[in-house]
Amino acid sequence: MRKTTITSLFLLVCSISFAQSNSYWQQKADYKMDVKMDVKNYTYTGTQELIYTNNSPDTLKKVYFHLFNNAFQPGSEMDARLQSISDPDRRMVKTFKTPEKTTYESRISALKPNEIGFLKVLDFKQDGQSAETKTIGTILEVQLQKPILPNQKSTFTFNFDGQVPLQIRRSGRNSSEGIALSMAQWYPKMAEYDFQGWHADPYIAREFHGVWGNFDVKISLDKDYIIGGTGYLQNPNEIGYGYQDDGVVVKHSRKTKTLTWHFLAPDVHDFTWAADKDYIHDTAQVPGGAKLHFFYKNNPDIKENWKNLQPKAVQLMEFFNANVGPYPYKQYSIIQGGDGGMEYAMSTLILGNGTMQGLQGVTAHEMAHSWFQFVLATNESKHYWMDEGFTSFISDLAENAINEKKVDNPLEGSYKSYAFMVNSGKELPQTTHADRHDVNQIYSISAYSKGSVFLSQLGYVIGNENLMKTLRRYYKEFAFKHPTPNDFIRIAEKVSDTQLEWYLNDWTRTTNTIDYSIKEVVEKENKTSITLERIGRMPMPIDLYVEYTDGTAETFYIPLRMMFGEKLNPFTNLKRTVLADWAWSFGTYQFSIDKPKKSIKQIIIDPTEMMADIEKENNVYIQE
Repeated sequence: MRKTTITSLFLLVCSISFAQSNSYWQQKADYKMDVKMDVKNYTYTGTQELIYTNNSPDTLKKVYFHLFNNAFQPGSEMDARLQSISDPDRRMVKTFKTPEKTTYESRISALKPNEIGFLKVLDFKQDGQSAETKTIGTILEVQLQKPILPNQKSTFTFNFDGQVPLQIRRSGRNSSEGIALSMAQWYPKMAEYDFQGWHADPYIAREFHGVWGNFDVKISLDKDYIIGGTGYLQNPNEIGYGYQDDGVVVKHSRKTKTLTWHFLAPDVHDFTWAADKDYIHDTAQVPGGAKLHFFYKNNPDIKENWKNLQPKAVQLMEFFNANVGPYPYKQYSIIQGGDGGMEYAMSTLILGNGTMQGLQGVTAHEMAHSWFQFVLATNESKHYWMDEGFTSFISDLAENAINEKKVDNPLEGSYKSYAFMVNSGKELPQTTHADRHDVNQIYSISAYSKGSVFLSQLGYVIGNENLMKTLRRYYKEFAFKHPTPNDFIRIAEKVSDTQLEWYLNDWTRTTNTIDYSIKEVVEKENKTSITLERIGRMPMPIDLYVEYTDGTAETFYIPLRMMFGEKLNPFTNLKRTVLADWAWSFGTYQFSIDKPKKSIKQIIIDPTEMMADIEKENNVYIQE
């Protein structure tokens, strides 16, 4: 009896230790879909077989699917939001201006029955047994026939009918640039279940959270159409269309009305495609990496830009590979389609008729999303600033690197936008759900600009070398996972050997601002006493630059006590003195320089301006 008890306790301890060391889990959804598209009336039918693996410790009695197309119907939540928000997305509304005011009309509200989008699921079965379903706007709720136990699989099969809406947002038909089909968010997509439960968010405006898995997709449509998108084409010979290096498109000559394109996409969390009769298809090879595919309209006005884009796209991917980590797939497609620019698995849909500068900019941003969202798959509704902000940061650096004309600070625009948001008085914490923002403009600044400054300012805190090390290690440790803000900041702590919870908390969970000032500069006994003041709530370590009248200069570094560490000297050509740390509770900080006041020409807090101090004027003292 005693021996059995000891053995049982040993096994229990081992199982607990194993569970703790392997506590991270994520679900898996493997899709097999066969879709038939009617290009005349923009409807499609399909079958889906989905093998769902419950890797959670929970028993699931329900599952949820997204039916994104249902957002493009009069009376939907997306339609209602367009009619209630003060600054609706201009692509999605008609604008009416009078001398007195500007009003907007939702384009969704005016859609006719043959112009709306819809997605209907029929004959849902779980492991061959019928299951009860209920459609709630853009969500399908499924009451399972039998619960799915932890570490068990279940197979869902069903038919679905869809209609492609007029191009309103991201997906749709007959876009402003004449693209026939932009098929994004077009299929019943499994909602994510993670340590926070189900994420069955309605499609109102923002972006997505998806389940990792493999996709096996067959698409049948008129033989004159060319498809580009997610996945590897499996049957180029069958359809008479090859991905030739010279960009030649070979259309099928057999007497058949339709062709079936077969794609496989491993380890992705979405599947997107676009189709048009007039696509030109070019390719470019990234040295030692992926092949890039370009699909764009056979329009003489844009050909030159798209040809010039191709070597730039290669350079961009090389930059991301070197500075974040290697792109894990064998191909990436840049496709003219959609209504702006939007990232998808192994591809992007972008506008293609603009300037070369605009084309390169949107390509840089959307391609960068292949790292910050399609490999590091954060929950975009809850942590929108991570995917958009990190993408903005790295794509701004990448563009500056490949452009002939460089700028001193490619991130300056993000700082200016952040300052505008603060001064507007409308900022909300970045913990606000993406759909809950009162103003679209403020959401965008919070996501793109403040999210970018989170990284660049972290470089100020821990040093740029440590910042880039953090990005590479973050990518290495969390690729093909769903990382959270906490995961990222812990990596930064390990790399920099400092404490950074304070930084994550104040910047993302509050609207606290940074404002330091040079309060007083006085002479005492032939020395100069300098008093600094913290006015804003958010604390920071301080770099102080002092220039003397004889032309020499030096810097002083004031560590932040709660950081429990310091960064390396960012001004390697200047002498740096590390002073005593500054604790948050003390509103002022005083130290002395062993020189008279008259010898000082100027003093500057943060000469690099990488700290997002909201009042720059009080950061500078100039000797009169």
